[in-house]
Amino acid sequence: MDLIHIRAVSPPDLTDEVVRLLSDDPCVLNLIVRRDAARRPDGDAIACDVLTGAANDVLHRLRAVRLDRRGSLVIEPVDMAFPGAAAEEGQRELGRLSRAPVWEQVEARIRSGGRYPPSFFLYLVVAGLIGSVGIVTNSQILIVAAMVVGPEYGAIVSVALGIDRGHRAMVRGGLAALGSGFLVTIVVTFLFALLIRGFGLQSEAFDRGLRPVSNLINTPNFFSVAVATLAGIVGIVSLTEARSSALLGVFISVTTIPAAADIAVSTAFTSWSDVWGSAVQLVVNILVLIAVGTAALKAQRAIWRRVGLRRDRDRARGLAEEA
Repeated sequence: MDLIHIRAVSPPDLTDEVVRLLSDDPCVLNLIVRRDAARRPDGDAIACDVLTGAANDVLHRLRAVRLDRRGSLVIEPVDMAFPGAAAEEGQRELGRLSRAPVWEQVEARIRSGGRYPPSFFLYLVVAGLIGSVGIVTNSQILIVAAMVVGPEYGAIVSVALGIDRGHRAMVRGGLAALGSGFLVTIVVTFLFALLIRGFGLQSEAFDRGLRPVSNLINTPNFFSVAVATLAGIVGIVSLTEARSSALLGVFISVTTIPAAADIAVSTAFTSWSDVWGSAVQLVVNILVLIAVGTAALKAQRAIWRRVGLRRDRDRARGLAEEA
C-alpha cells in the first residue's frame, strides 16, 4: 500500500480548520497534532500519512487554506508501511484512483533536474568529449556512455513542465541552459577534435571515411522522430512513477549529446554535410522531446482527472441508491 507522509506547521488560528480537513478524510491516517510544538516557523505541529491516490486532493485542500504560505508543508515518501484495517475504507473510496501519481512529487522531481549549477555544464561537456572519442574510434559503447553522462534531459523535461504549467521563467531558464550548454559543449569538443586531428589520433577507418557511428548520428529520418517520440512518452511516465531504470533507458535512446559531439568532430574534420545533418538531428530531438513531454504531462493529468470524476460520480450514485 502506497502512502506519503505529511509534516506541517500551522499557525494556531488555522489549526482547527486544517485538523478538520484531515480528520474528515478516510484516506488520511495516523493524524498527530501537537499544539505550540514547532519553531521556525512557530505554531502547531501536524503530521499524518495519506494514501497516495488521495494525496493530490488533500494537498490541494491544504494549499487552498494557504497552509503552505502561512506555515510550512513538507511531503515525504513512505518506503514501507503496515497501516492495517485503518486504510481499508480509504482504499475502497479511492478505487482505481489509488494508483494516481502525486503531482507535487512529480513536479518536484522535474524541478530538481531543472537546476543548472556549474556541474550541469561540466557533465554536458564531459559527455560531449566522450561522444567525440566514440565517433573518431567508431565505438558505439562510448556513444552510449556519453548519453548516460549527459544531463540535458532534465532541462528538456523542465521546459515541458514550464509549458504545461504556463511558467515562462522555467521555459526560458531551460532553453537558455540547453542553448548555452550545447554551445559550450560543441566549442570545447571542437577544440578537442582539432587536437585529435592535429596529432593523427583518429582511427584508420575513420580517416579513410568509414564512419558508421557518425553516419548513424548525422542522418535524421523517420526513425529519429519515432525514437524521440517514444522516449519522450516513456520519460514522462517514468518520472511520474519514479522508475529510474526506465528513465535510464530514455537517456540512452535520444540523440542529443551524440549529435552535438558529431557537429564538433565533423567541423574539425571539415565534413560540412555531416555538420548539417547532426545539427538537424540535435534540433529535431530536442523539439520532439519537449513537445511530446508537454503533451504527455497534459494527457496524464487529464486521464487521472477523468478517473477521479468517474469515481466521484460512482460514489454519488451509490449514496443516492442508499438514500
